[in-house]
Amino acid sequence: MAYARVLLKLSGEALMGDQGYGIDPAIVQSISEDVAKVVANGTQLAIVVGGGNIFRGLKGSAAGMDRATADYVGMLATVMNAITLQDGLERAGVPTRVQTAIEMQEVAEPYIRRRAIRHLEKGRVVVFGAGCGNPFFTTDTTASLRAAEINADVVFKATKVDGVYDRDPERFPDAKRYDTLTFQQVLSGELAVMDSTAIALCKDNNIPIVVFDLFEPGNIGKAVAGEPIGSRISNAN
Repeated sequence: MAYARVLLKLSGEALMGDQGYGIDPAIVQSISEDVAKVVANGTQLAIVVGGGNIFRGLKGSAAGMDRATADYVGMLATVMNAITLQDGLERAGVPTRVQTAIEMQEVAEPYIRRRAIRHLEKGRVVVFGAGCGNPFFTTDTTASLRAAEINADVVFKATKVDGVYDRDPERFPDAKRYDTLTFQQVLSGELAVMDSTAIALCKDNNIPIVVFDLFEPGNIGKAVAGEPIGSRISNAN
C-alpha cells in the first residue's frame, strides 16, 4: 500500500445515499466492506464522519437558531453516524473504536490522541465523532486537524463526485475536472473542496488530500494503494 496511516473523511450526506434523510444501511455495508479489505492489508485507518444527513449547523443557523447551539446539535448528529458506522465495521469483522470530542462515555471513548494512535497501531479503526468539540468549525477542519494529530500520511475526502471541478458538474456538464492541484490553487480559486481552514491546515502540515467518488466499489482500496483516481491536492503540483 502507498500509505501506512490514512484519515478518511466521510460526509453525512454520503451515508444517506439516495435517501433524503438518515442512513442507508446498504451504503454503510459497502463502506465497511471496503474498509475491511484495506485494514486487512495492514493500513492503519481513521475516519471523521459528518452529520449533514441528520442535521447541519449552518442550515439551523440560517433558520434562526443560535449558531453555536446549531453547531452543537450537528456534533451530536455526527456521533449517531459514528456509532452506526462502528456497528457496520464490526459486522464486517473490523475492530473499531469511536472517540468523541464531547464526552459521552456511555457510548464512546473521549478523544485522547495517544489512545487513538495506540488503537491504530493495534489494527483498530478509530471513528472520530462530535467534530472537534467546538462550534464554528466544520468536520472538514476536524479531518485535517485529526490527520495532523495522528500523523496521517494523507486525507481522503470521499464524496459524491469523482474529483475536484472548477464548478458544479451536476449543474454544468462542461465543468473541468482537475487531476492535480496545489493547496494555493484551491485557496486562491475558492474551489469548493473543503473549507479554507481545513485546506490551510493540510497545507501547513504538508498532508496531501485525495478527493474521489465514494460510491464506486473498491475506490477506498484503490486510493490507499496510490492508484491515480480522483483529484490530488498537495504543496507540489
